Amino acid sequence: MAEKRLLKRSEVRTGDTWAMEDLYKNDEAWEADFKRLAEEIPVLRTYEGRLGESASVLLRMQRKSDELNMLAEKIYVYAAQKLHEDTENGRYQELANRAQGLLVKLSEAGAYMEPELLGLPEGTVEQFLEENKELVVYRQYFENMMRQREHVLDREREEMLAAVGELAEGPKDIFIMFNNADLRFPEITGEDGEPVEVTHGRYMTLMKSRDRRVRREAFEALYGMYGKYRNTLAAAYGANVKQAVFYGRARKYGSDLEAALDGSHIPVSVYDSLIQAVHEYLPQMYRYVELRRKLLGVDELHMYDLYVPMVPDDGQRIPFAQAKEMVLQGLAPMGEEYLGLLREGFSSRWIDVYENQGKKSGAYSWGAYGTHPYVLLNYEENLGSVFTLAHEMGHALHSWYSDANQPYIYAGYKIFVAEVASTCNEALLIHHLIRTAEGPKQKAYLINYFLEQFRTTLFRQTMFAEFEKITHGMQEQGEALTADRLCGIYHGLNREYFGENICVDREIGLEWARIPHFYTPFYVYQYATGFSAAIALSKRILEEGETAVEQYKNFLKGGSSAYPLDLLRMAGVDMEQREPVEDALKVFTQYLDEMERLAGNDEI
Repeated sequence: MAEKRLLKRSEVRTGDTWAMEDLYKNDEAWEADFKRLAEEIPVLRTYEGRLGESASVLLRMQRKSDELNMLAEKIYVYAAQKLHEDTENGRYQELANRAQGLLVKLSEAGAYMEPELLGLPEGTVEQFLEENKELVVYRQYFENMMRQREHVLDREREEMLAAVGELAEGPKDIFIMFNNADLRFPEITGEDGEPVEVTHGRYMTLMKSRDRRVRREAFEALYGMYGKYRNTLAAAYGANVKQAVFYGRARKYGSDLEAALDGSHIPVSVYDSLIQAVHEYLPQMYRYVELRRKLLGVDELHMYDLYVPMVPDDGQRIPFAQAKEMVLQGLAPMGEEYLGLLREGFSSRWIDVYENQGKKSGAYSWGAYGTHPYVLLNYEENLGSVFTLAHEMGHALHSWYSDANQPYIYAGYKIFVAEVASTCNEALLIHHLIRTAEGPKQKAYLINYFLEQFRTTLFRQTMFAEFEKITHGMQEQGEALTADRLCGIYHGLNREYFGENICVDREIGLEWARIPHFYTPFYVYQYATGFSAAIALSKRILEEGETAVEQYKNFLKGGSSAYPLDLLRMAGVDMEQREPVEDALKVFTQYLDEMERLAGNDEI
């Protein structure tokens, strides 16, 4: 999409939008299910106080809970995705708010379940599992619940926590509306001398401009606007940290970090060891920064120089149709079944392709059990967007395999493994592109891209994780998270991660203010661990072929039927050890060596 004016949603071609009618034919159908769910929620309470009566009563309660939660998921996903098409649309703001409110009511109605089950005489649930084979499907769910027994509260307090759930979403909701619907960035002068509006979707394209003035102006325009609202954004971020600390304490965890990780049965040592391993390899990042400075031919590197390719490309635009073919070719090692599902997603409008006015920024894969996945993109005709397509379709097919092979209770895979499939797709694609590169310049351009994946995913997301650990720890100690303190911490981390060979511009201290994932505390570290696991898995797929592919697909099919670390071990990766992270960092070093060799031989 070459035109600079953003289209209104009503102007976007249907073929470039996702098929929301596959979820609900229209809003009227959504309203009917909304009404049905509202009427059915009280049924869940009829089982309260009865879960110890018999295996059959427990089974009926679990099935009713699954039925209502499946319906609620469908209702919420439709309303939220319609809102994400245009966050300024008042109709879908209303539907999304109503859906969220109904989810809170469902949560309140089921708040008795875990406390009541955990209060049954020891051995009761195990006896029920022996008596009723139909109940056995819930064994892993029950075992995980019993494991977290000490963190589940009594019925009244569980109901209270469920009731305040909507309030707890307030900081995130405020940030999303501010960032996507209200915030507007100024125009700058583009490469062609014409004015161009800075938007979330265009920002990274502008930061990759060969014109340094354009990069600097885009950088200053973006952070200038965040700077104007720095105190408001600090208040929103601080409120979100407070709610995370509140929930961690309410559930008797040692920290909100421990609370966030325990749901997936991940020890805090995995988080800490990631940060430690990356710190040990920071000298390699300093090498990379210095190589970037030399190849760009600047006396002093700035933060706005980090995204422009060190090796110029030929300026060729990559239309979306070509991007789809590139992804199919790159993922050929996954076999025909996987490729067939990709083609189905491409041809059946699983994807909302281009940016439009008010559309949610970024990219994601989402959906509801019982229908195909959906992918939101803001596609720009460049290599980065091609990799975003591969990434999000990795998520989508992970969901497809999980939904197709697991009952609802286990279909939703844990966040810890969520980034593995997406990043494995990217790793396979970059391997294919480097292997088939035409000449040293194209090879160097692709290696530059791969090195950037390491910088932005393994190094940068770990820096994000360290920022979260520091700021959440401050809140737990009762220290105020003011805008000045947040900017100072973030600026200092950038200095530590990038070293002395770059000017760490004042504006970068505000980057924390624009990161949506910070509103899902302790999420981002999993990009780094997932990236490391994906490098290992893609290596196995390329070296071992069909056997490794089948083991990997078994991982995709696993959903949450086992703990994430166990699922990854089944696929051949042990993330409780440092080796996967260290091995990934060694790959970074190897490609950095190759890039320096090409530069030293004047081949680029």
